[in-house]
Amino acid sequence: MVLKINGLTLALGEREDLLPVRVASLLGLPDGAIADIRVIRRSIDARRTRPPRFVYLLVVRLADGVDWRPAPERETAGISVTEGAQYPKGKGTDLKSVPRLQGGSAVFERRPVVAGCGPAGLFAALTLAEKGVPVLLLERGRAVQERLADVRAFWERGILNPESHVHFGEGGAGTFSDGKLTSRVKNPCTSRVKRVRVEMGAPADILVDARPHIGTDRLREVVVNLRKRLIGLGGEVRFGARVTDFRIHRGGLVGIVVNDSEEIRTGHLILATGQSAADTYRKLAERGVALAPKPFAIGLRVEHPQELINRIQYGRWAGHPDLPPADYFLTAKVGALNRSCYSFCMCPGGQVIGCSAEAGGVITNGMSRLRRENPCANSAVVVNVQSEDLGGEGPLAGLAFRRHWEERAFLAGGSDYCAPAERLTDFLSGKNHSPIGRCSFLPGVREAYLRDVLPPFVVEGLKRGFAEFERKMPGFITGEAILIGVETRTSSPVRIARGEDGQSVNLTGLYPCGEGAGYAGGIISSALDGIRAAERLLLSLTNSKKSPKSPPP
Repeated sequence: MVLKINGLTLALGEREDLLPVRVASLLGLPDGAIADIRVIRRSIDARRTRPPRFVYLLVVRLADGVDWRPAPERETAGISVTEGAQYPKGKGTDLKSVPRLQGGSAVFERRPVVAGCGPAGLFAALTLAEKGVPVLLLERGRAVQERLADVRAFWERGILNPESHVHFGEGGAGTFSDGKLTSRVKNPCTSRVKRVRVEMGAPADILVDARPHIGTDRLREVVVNLRKRLIGLGGEVRFGARVTDFRIHRGGLVGIVVNDSEEIRTGHLILATGQSAADTYRKLAERGVALAPKPFAIGLRVEHPQELINRIQYGRWAGHPDLPPADYFLTAKVGALNRSCYSFCMCPGGQVIGCSAEAGGVITNGMSRLRRENPCANSAVVVNVQSEDLGGEGPLAGLAFRRHWEERAFLAGGSDYCAPAERLTDFLSGKNHSPIGRCSFLPGVREAYLRDVLPPFVVEGLKRGFAEFERKMPGFITGEAILIGVETRTSSPVRIARGEDGQSVNLTGLYPCGEGAGYAGGIISSALDGIRAAERLLLSLTNSKKSPKSPPP
């Protein structure tokens, strides 16, 4: 008999090897009746007014011959026991139904190409390779080790390589991040994405933690191993290969141009470039590919001492060795502006980093290592941007809008990629600056009035939002908190329109996916969207093999 138990708890200091005893007691069975316990999910219930505790979702297998029936006298508040429950299968293509395609056939005369080596591109290419498709993966940036050297040169000396930085290169922007694996999307492939990452070197805890993360240090190892697996399956990976143009014939893709010089003939391109590839958006628009503006948000990074966040969130239990660095997620409705203000991409025990993508602009982001051992906590705090705010027409107006404020931040920071910064209390009061003090931002910060580097409606939205945050988390507003500008890359301001078959609505053979295409917003959702794009392409290849057509000229 298999049971699912949700809501069983362990107190601080209690080890997981107590779970069999607790389960047996809950069920009214002897210890030997429990054959196996599998932790499905583990989370922390920390409500400040009571001791934090760990909450578990378990699948329990009883020993052969053991029967169990629910008894009202054994029911415990907050704990549910379900007999024989299983996670339902989600919608989507069943890859087992797609035959393994063999290379060398006419359908592979022009092999599929994946552009972009972030989560979407990596998992799209891996899905194709696992089905025997000889895929070519192109990445405009560099491999991890070379890329790391370029990023360090930027952080330490302000030297920006426009083709190799925090956004461009192996692993995508997620390589220099907290490595969060949370997603609001309920998709059975989520567990597959996590399992693959564990096989590639990620910690096994990501399979059960309610808020899993890998950390930038471990992510660098994971993406390299993913590349090696892809090559081992017959795929090819090329770095320093930027898609600069698209060859189109009668509404269908027939090839791409790489680095303005090399033409690659293909009828199937999974476009998984990140949201910072502004030149790609412009070329798509020039070629008439259907694009649409998309809502996004901009704001600042806020940095607190991690110990302060721990005290706010854990109360007198802060500092307990069983508790991880505390995090938060805060939202505020700003009714007077008809907008929302919210925290985004919170990084406990991390640091704020410069991630400029083009010369003359400052962009911030957050990053942390696996152990989240840094003494500071940071998060983006942003306000949503509406179409009428952009001051321009067309699908690319959002690109120009965010670029304008990145350039303003560059000038305010001294024009050397240092970021403008201000104490939170000074930002709210509008008074003269206090010294910044400790700040983790790389390359560095300079005191500035942050009201000058953001639109007025964002400034007002942030001020009202921070007041609400203080109500929800007393102590959030403090002179110890530093604001760093600007945060503009929460999501893409452009969407590449696609149909139910996953292809561009007006360019057959183009499969836009991931964050840059406007259909995802994190490592997990991007990987899932890449898998989905590969599934659609596989079906297209299968149908093409059944009904071969003459290739376009």
